[in-house]
Order: sequence, then structure tokens, then C-alpha cells
Amino acid sequence: MTTGAPLTPASDSVPLVRLHHICKRFGTVQANQDISLDIRATQIKALLGENGAGKSTLMAILAGKSQQDSGTIEIDGQLVAFRSPKDALKAGIGMVYQHFMLVDSMTVAENIFLGQRGGLCGWLNPASINERVTQLAAQYGLNIDPRASIRDLSMGERQRVEIMKLLFRDSRVLILDEPTAVLTPPETEQLFSALRRMAAQGKAIVFISHKMQEVLDLAHEVSILRKGRIVDTFWRKEVPDERELASRMIGREMLQTVQASPAVQHENVLTLENLSGETIHDLNLTLRRGGIVAIAGVAGNGQRELVEVVAGLCKPQQGRVTLLGTTWEAFFATPPLREGMGYIPEDRQGRATCQSLDLVDNFLLTNRHCFVRGPFLERRKAEQAAHDTIRECDVQPGNPRAKASELSGGNLQKLVVGREFFRAPRLILAENPTQGLDIAAMEEVWRRLLAARKHAGILLVTSDLNEAFTLADTIAVLYRGRFMDVFPRSDTEKANNIGMMMAGVTP
Repeated sequence: MTTGAPLTPASDSVPLVRLHHICKRFGTVQANQDISLDIRATQIKALLGENGAGKSTLMAILAGKSQQDSGTIEIDGQLVAFRSPKDALKAGIGMVYQHFMLVDSMTVAENIFLGQRGGLCGWLNPASINERVTQLAAQYGLNIDPRASIRDLSMGERQRVEIMKLLFRDSRVLILDEPTAVLTPPETEQLFSALRRMAAQGKAIVFISHKMQEVLDLAHEVSILRKGRIVDTFWRKEVPDERELASRMIGREMLQTVQASPAVQHENVLTLENLSGETIHDLNLTLRRGGIVAIAGVAGNGQRELVEVVAGLCKPQQGRVTLLGTTWEAFFATPPLREGMGYIPEDRQGRATCQSLDLVDNFLLTNRHCFVRGPFLERRKAEQAAHDTIRECDVQPGNPRAKASELSGGNLQKLVVGREFFRAPRLILAENPTQGLDIAAMEEVWRRLLAARKHAGILLVTSDLNEAFTLADTIAVLYRGRFMDVFPRSDTEKANNIGMMMAGVTP
């Protein structure tokens, strides 16, 4: 994807934000260690690092969501202390998180003005509110209807509302955490154009992403964290391509050699027949052992209900699901047992793991039956298997007694993936399995998925088109609960139009 040339460095600009020797520890984990970082007005700084490198912790400190153990923050050369996100917002620093915080029943303008002095019942009438939002949108190139209801917006439009909330509060520093994870390619281009305009008008942008090409397209300064430290800061023009950037991030040469060989497909492991529910409509699909079917689409188009029906978490309203030879239809009250299926949920903190348990017990959440002999759990064998999985998947920290809450999101995801692969399931349901993973961890998950085709069929639900085209034999584009098309990856004509289909446009 090409989104234009990066900005020209402005090395003589005075830092708007300066972090001095920031340290932060969680229990035995040193998340940030002696970090010093400058963020400049008119520039877009990319913040890169492997999972657990400390990026999210550092930005949470800057956004007031967390407090450092030691070190200082300066804004315009003045020392500040943030005790809450409200303090950071008052100082002009705001963060757009991956999970949006909007009220679906309200309009765009109402969400932007919500919580402001004067309130929605103050001196500003609806016409004035809408006019202010329209002016703000035009100033920064954010196309949005102030009268639209949030529930009717795409994920890209919702993200624009979150950004406009910060702009309305006069935020001078905008931190965006993996902002393109829920966007179509055209929406990504629109976002990048808006971010460039913001920088040109004096804003400072911090862009956190694991997508190397996006960093090359957008940023003009890059800082890399590794094991809680800043190990490199350089201008974008110093790096020629994705491979060099990835190598600088992980500290060694990045080969990027994941390629899917032609699949040898066998018996059916999953069949959807006229499947319908509250958000999905008349879905038909077949998955065979040895094959990978990717459900591609922007988040919020029915993926959640589809995954929950296949996983047995909710009942279909119409149609049937045949999974590993067992059929579940709408009139059955309870789902059949999902033995032989591995499930990698998107919500790794809430659905995939129990944050208060240690890594061994989280490993046993879905593998307990593998270590039961009669009425007894062979705890020692279970602990050894968990330890081997943690080591094999390079989960950090590597202590099996660490609680899940102590792991970064990426390391928690590596644990979940390793856990689900442990028992060699015949069907793997993978829901955005590499979201938030660094490039090395992402490619390792891809290799494991491809290797698992020998014994399993894989239903891959993803919003990452690169992931879909790297792994899948067949791609099904989901839009508003319906399949726009189902086609083999080799169909280049349809592949070239997938961005349009994800936006609901029939080529």
C-alpha cells in the first residue's frame, strides 16, 4: 500500500515533550528502564519494538493512565506530573486506544462534546455543535457527518470520532496505538492523509505499529524499544526498506520467508449451511482438513457472532453448523462438545485467559484433560508441558509461576497460541491470531498455522489482508454479516478488488 512520501525531518525543532530516565516495574518485570525520549511538534514519530518491549507502558505513562516509578516528564520545558488521563489531556496529550470509547446511541457531535464544560444542555445548541464539528473535520481532513449515529458508523469512521475528541480538547500530542488494525486499505490512506495534515498544522503524532510498510510510508523519525530500553532512534530516510527496518527492530537479520505451499485437502472438518443470526445472514462455507479459509473483513461486520456460533458460545438462529462430523442446528438448545477443536480468541485478556491465574493454570484451562488419570491431575507432568510450551513459544517472562496479568498482550497471545496447538486439534478457529504481535512473533504464528494443516483445517478470521493472502487457500469477504464473495487466493482479479468488497462495494 502506498500512502505518499514521508515528511521531511525537522531536526532543529524544539521538543514538545521530553521524557527523562523513565523507569517502571510491575512485580518482577522491568517494563521501562531509564528511557529518555523527545517528541517534537510537526513530526510523526513511530514507536517500534517487539512484544513486551515496553511501548504500551511508556505511552500509558505519558497519557496519564499509569505513573512512572522514577524519571520526569517535561512539556514545553516545564516539569509536569500526571495522576490521571484527565491531567494529561489538560496538558495537551491524548491517546486513541484500539478499543474505542464511544456511546453508540449518541451522534458524532454529542460524543465529541460529551463531558465538556456547559454539557449538551448548556449554551451550545445542536446547530452550533454540528457546525463546530464540521469545521474541525474540515480543518484536519476528517470526513464525518456530525449528525450520524455512532452505531451506524464503520470502524474507520468511529476512529475519526475518537481522534476528533482529542482535537476538540486542543490536544497537541496524539498517541495512536495500532490504529490501522480495524481499517480497510482506503480508510488507512485517509487516516494517513489526516495525520500528515495534523503534523503540518503543528501537532506531534506518536504512531505505534507492527506494520513495517506503514512506518516507512508515514513516519519521519523512528525510536525502537527493546527489553524496556530505547536502543535506537533514527530518521526514516536512513532506512531503505522493510527488511532493514525489521532487522533494526529485533536486533538481527529478518529473513521474512513465510510462504504457503499448495494445500492437500482431505475430509470436511467444518460446514456452514444457510447460517443466520442477529448479525450474520445466510452464510455457506466448507473447510477441509489441510486447508485454510480466511474470513476477511473490517471488525464489526458479523465476525464475532460467526466465531461464537462455531465455537459453541451462542446458538444459530437459522441454519446448521457441522463440525468434525457433529451437526448443531438452530432448534438444539445446547451445543455439542467441541472436542478436537482449538480456539484462539481475539480477546486474550477476557476470553482466552484468566488474569489472576499463573501461566501453568492458564495452560491447563483447555488442556487439563490431557493430564487426568482417573480422578487425579498429574500436576508435575502438566507443569513440565506448560514450561516446554512457554520456552518453545518464547513467552516473556519465562516464569511459569508468573500471573497472566504480568504479561504484555503479545506475550499473552503467544501463550494462548502455544496452548491451543499443544493437543494437535483437527479444527483450529483463529480469531485475529497475530493482532498486536511483533513481526518475528507474527511470522512464527504463521509458520505454526501452516504446519498445522497436516492434521487440521483452519478457519482464520482476520482484518489483516497481508495475513489472509499469506496463509489462506480460500478467502471469504464478510460485510454486514454476508459474504460478498468466496474465492480462491489464486484469483488475482478478485484479490485486487478485496479492499472494495471489504467496504461493501461489488466490483
